[in-house]
Amino acid sequence: MFRFANPDFLYLLIIVPVFIIIYAISVMRKRKALKRLGRPDILAELIPEISIKRQSWKFWLAIAAATAVIFVIAGPQFGSKLETVKRQGIEIMVCLDVSNSMLAEDVAPNRLEKAKQMLSRLTDGFKNDKIGLIVFAGNAFTQLPITADYISAKMFLASINPSMVSAQGTAIGAAIDLALRSFSPNEAADKAIIIITDGENHEGDAVEAAKRAVEKGIHVNIIGMGAPNGSPIPLDGNQNFMKDEEGNVVITKLNEQMCKEIAAVGQGIYVRADNTNSALKTLQAETAKMNKAEVESKVYTEYDEQFQAITWLALALLLIEFFLLERKSRVFRKVKLFSLILIAGSAAAFAQKAERSAIREGNKLYADGKFTESEIAFRKSIEVNPRSVEGTFNLGNALYKEGKFPEAAEQYQLVLGQAERLLQDNPDNAQKIAQVFHNIGNISMNQKEYAKSIDAYKRSLRLNPHSDETRYNLALAQKLLDNQQDQQDQQNQDDNKEQQQQQQQQQQKENDQQKSQEQQQQNEQMSKDNAQQILDAFLQDEKDTQEKVKKAQQMKQDSQRGKKW
Repeated sequence: MFRFANPDFLYLLIIVPVFIIIYAISVMRKRKALKRLGRPDILAELIPEISIKRQSWKFWLAIAAATAVIFVIAGPQFGSKLETVKRQGIEIMVCLDVSNSMLAEDVAPNRLEKAKQMLSRLTDGFKNDKIGLIVFAGNAFTQLPITADYISAKMFLASINPSMVSAQGTAIGAAIDLALRSFSPNEAADKAIIIITDGENHEGDAVEAAKRAVEKGIHVNIIGMGAPNGSPIPLDGNQNFMKDEEGNVVITKLNEQMCKEIAAVGQGIYVRADNTNSALKTLQAETAKMNKAEVESKVYTEYDEQFQAITWLALALLLIEFFLLERKSRVFRKVKLFSLILIAGSAAAFAQKAERSAIREGNKLYADGKFTESEIAFRKSIEVNPRSVEGTFNLGNALYKEGKFPEAAEQYQLVLGQAERLLQDNPDNAQKIAQVFHNIGNISMNQKEYAKSIDAYKRSLRLNPHSDETRYNLALAQKLLDNQQDQQDQQNQDDNKEQQQQQQQQQQKENDQQKSQEQQQQNEQMSKDNAQQILDAFLQDEKDTQEKVKKAQQMKQDSQRGKKW
């Protein structure tokens, strides 16, 4: 497929007919001037060194060289947009137990978090392999279809929690059967199932499911999480623990015997995880023994630059024009325009060569998993050509792989700024733009901005409707958004309930204060009444006493009037 890297420079071709018109006018004026001087055949004998034909040749050589230089600046390229790359890899489906018993803390920080840490580090060691993720408790469902997108795998892994599966239990058999249906049809690549569980309350069909896996040539490995002596299950991060119907604290124990039995039937290994990395190292060693086969994947190929041949052609044309001994045209005699164009075109061509060299180096480093080094190479290509869409796109991918999501999103937005032009130039660019939207969706998912991720996934599917991975991510983002909204609604309800309780408490407090004031007023009123009664009683006693004194004094006076001495 042929294209121009910088098609806007083709507008410079408009100068070619302009110079041709100028040259034609100049030739016509020369002929008229010669006619005024005399007969052309006589003048030709007088000035034999002048050749009109050679002047024409010189002009057309210069015009051809200028045209070639313009094409060089536009950057002619040949290549194919997509190619199928075959790499050596294996396929692994991970079945992760997310039942409530996985919250036990007999393995630090708890069983589930320890399992997620192990899987994250296991994924870091993959290069060309494919991995899928299934979560299960009382039933099982696919969290991530089998893919080579390790960034998505690690992001989805971080969002796993026991609330994802409502039915409690440990349906290992259902998880194995779902994993068997999730592998690709590639029969050459080795496949394995890794089950991470504590085996608590498992269903009885796990052994039969492991037998079916072995019949298909798939080994079943078990990682036991927890301690055989067991541990209580914390609730909401507090010191409260889960209790049974009788009010006793539940102790969840690792069912090691069952795990060993499933691993033996599944012709895999069993290893118990503890607070060291021994289980991870054992698992890595086991996956390293698996036979790798060719795994096909679609990748973007880089276009090959074709400016070198045109540059040499332009140089040859200009040299021929320069060494022609005939005097140059008066119009172009003092102007080194074409030489300047050639110099500028050569500089642009070498700049493009430097850009392509940096991109090739970055692509090689990127393919080898050296994302930091590839980032440096892609930045060099952008320094040479800040408008380089391929350099910007690849830089975004390198940053994405490094986990520098804000920086990657910034580069992707620059690519989307030219999306309309890219689609007009080449409809095959739709898949590249779709991949940009897909990655932006993953970045938004990682930042828990689920509404933005849904919008990005929808835009990606409009350009590439056949992407099962994007379609699945869209469904997962919608589910997480619904959960987030439910949690927000529940939080709002809890806040409203708490506010109502506070209002009720405040009202009760005000009522109590009012009652207290009323009681105090009543007490004060009672105190006044009692005081009045006491005062009245005192006054009555005082009155009685005065009457008695008066009576006594009257009796004394009467007795004194009866005596005669």
